[in-house]
Amino acid sequence: MSVLKTEDLTKIYGQGEASVTALENANISVEQGEFVAIVGTSGSGKSTLLHMLGGLDRPTSGKVYVDNKDIFSLKDEELTIFRRRKIGFVFQAYNLVPTLNVYENIVFPIQLDGNEVDEAFVGEVIATLGLSELQNRLPNHLSGGQQQRVAIARALSAKPAIILADEPTGNLDSKSSQDVLSLLKVTGQKYGQTIVMITHNEAIAQMADRCIRIEDGHIVKGGDERHE
Repeated sequence: MSVLKTEDLTKIYGQGEASVTALENANISVEQGEFVAIVGTSGSGKSTLLHMLGGLDRPTSGKVYVDNKDIFSLKDEELTIFRRRKIGFVFQAYNLVPTLNVYENIVFPIQLDGNEVDEAFVGEVIATLGLSELQNRLPNHLSGGQQQRVAIARALSAKPAIILADEPTGNLDSKSSQDVLSLLKVTGQKYGQTIVMITHNEAIAQMADRCIRIEDGHIVKGGDERHE
């Protein structure tokens, strides 16, 4: 069953002769529990695609369905709430709150939504990602790899339907990259999470179950396996 699907997704920036088509008629389908890598060079449209999959940017035309819900049929406030509850984000820049310790960063989105923290589940995620001894540390006392693990724990702990990872290893050395990706894959499988990751790194992409290739705003391979 598709947990994430797009229909003719198009994004055009600017107007008239100055317009730039960043994405054109993109159709992808991602099944529940899949780990999918979206691969493309800089400027290929992969970040634009990811931002629309996560409801961070509205398309010029086309649709995005998350759990069979047309997310752009929602008003801005409704979309914000839906995104917070259904989609977890892992960014290249980590985006941790510098004044909060590791544990506080991990549970922050849950508390922001006014929900009770599932302490047992969060504790399990923290242990799985090897963060148990680091819970009281502030982000500036962590290595890049440790900060990225905190970002993954934060995304997992809210129990979203989908995790979107934007170049999650872009700031890490090769050893840390492999470690973080392995943990992302293991935790995704363990908790039944669907993961969509964008990357320009072919070696990193090979760790995914399936690759979707994007070039010049067009899906050229792997968008919807049923139509391959």
